[in-house]
Amino acid sequence: QVQFVESGGGLVQPGGSLRLSCAASERIFSIAAMEWYRQVPGKQRELVASISNARLPQYADSVKGRFRISRDNAKKASYLQMNNLTPDDTAVYYCNMRGVEITARSLPRDYWGQGTQVTVSS
Repeated sequence: QVQFVESGGGLVQPGGSLRLSCAASERIFSIAAMEWYRQVPGKQRELVASISNARLPQYADSVKGRFRISRDNAKKASYLQMNNLTPDDTAVYYCNMRGVEITARSLPRDYWGQGTQVTVSS
């Protein structure tokens, strides 16, 4: 069964940077859109950034100008570059791959990663 795995999280000081990656465990035929979410305990999961073939990247107001989402179509991977991090960015970050087709005849479905912890603290 295909899995999408996030990596790149960890502990960083305020003002620092991290780059998160989300990649499939096997070959993928196509992915319609790629999204990054984050969640703090006791709060709703928040859409941070998204990218697709049909639209320009979109960002939550809280991260606009600091975060940048990108994709590698050949590798079927998504990346979230996070700069000038603050303690308010502390959360578990999840990638969500939308409309994934494993093969050309696959029924499309969404896949969530397992999440990676980002902690911003002195």
